[in-house]
Amino acid sequence: MSIVNTWYFPTRLAWRQLIHDRLKLVAAISGVLFACVLVFMQLGFKDALYASAASMPLKFDGDLFLIHQQSEAMWRPAQFERSELMRALGHPAVAEVAPLYLSLATFKALDTQVKRTLMVYGYDPDTDLLNVDAIKTKKHELRVKDTVLFDEYSRPEFGPVSNMLEAGQNRTEVNDYKVTILGVFQLGISFAADGNIVTSDLNFLRIFPNRSAEEIDVGVIRLQPGAFIPEIKEELRAHLNDFVKIYTYEEVLEHERLYWENAAPIGFIFNFGTIMGLIVGMVIVYQILFTEINNYRFEFATLKAMGYPHSYFIRMVFASAFILAILGFVPGLALSSSLYNLAESQIFIPMPMTLEKAVTVFVFILFMCTTAGSLAIHRLDSASPADMF
Repeated sequence: MSIVNTWYFPTRLAWRQLIHDRLKLVAAISGVLFACVLVFMQLGFKDALYASAASMPLKFDGDLFLIHQQSEAMWRPAQFERSELMRALGHPAVAEVAPLYLSLATFKALDTQVKRTLMVYGYDPDTDLLNVDAIKTKKHELRVKDTVLFDEYSRPEFGPVSNMLEAGQNRTEVNDYKVTILGVFQLGISFAADGNIVTSDLNFLRIFPNRSAEEIDVGVIRLQPGAFIPEIKEELRAHLNDFVKIYTYEEVLEHERLYWENAAPIGFIFNFGTIMGLIVGMVIVYQILFTEINNYRFEFATLKAMGYPHSYFIRMVFASAFILAILGFVPGLALSSSLYNLAESQIFIPMPMTLEKAVTVFVFILFMCTTAGSLAIHRLDSASPADMF
């Protein structure tokens, strides 16, 4: 009974007060809806950014990775001597090492002949550095001179590569160097590159004649089965030069995420957009609640004179904020899910609507409405029986 007395009647009064002026109710819901959709989209794009940045590292088949300390991210690597990687072979727990070469290059579309930039990955095909079945099945063909595999999840501006390969058209240019496309694989684009191709290390050096085989971008280390990775990492660290950093698989993914979150301005933009959306929604809800309190202050004063405590009206304001959060979040979730599907079809980067993300946004929206209610509560002080009558 105490719970009913505490929240039921204030909530019922809040609901009736909100639906009394339906135009204001629609305006308030629209404000919450706008903030909800904006926050959903900002978080969705940010998560897509991090997911796309890690799309290639996620496919790495290795235990430890060597990267130059000046490498900000995979798409902006700094080369280091291959001999640094070879030092790791002296450790008894190291089973195999392999260099990875990567760089941005221009790709001439098969249909329009327009050049666009994509990422080129080069490595010894026999090492199977990328855990992608479509690449593994073509590893022997990749040893043939001037052959590449194309990522069919690249942006459509590169042309209908799969269809043209079926039609027998498989010759194009990468960095103005003629290559043959053997087939396609599925990986996905990122905010740094609109597409990807994979080739052998020797073909990579032919596409980039100014690069040397002794200057690598990433060193991949595979350990013996059962090796304790953190311990081996520290032991190898002592034998490497200071300009080379050694990462575990999880640390490589974190390295890519931190670049886009902290070093790249786009991460700040998404975070700033989320905050601005919440502020705009909070202002709209505050204005609605403040106006409602101001319009009914005489009625509130009368209820106070009848014995209703001040805390009753505080609960009513917070109940109004909670109702607005629910009414704005539900359609906001539905609309955002549709916009996620639309965005996926246009940017070709996955944007899943997860339960965790939905709960996070609801907490944000509830906090926004509650904060607006807290700011509007001070107007209740004007509804004093002694001042009104």
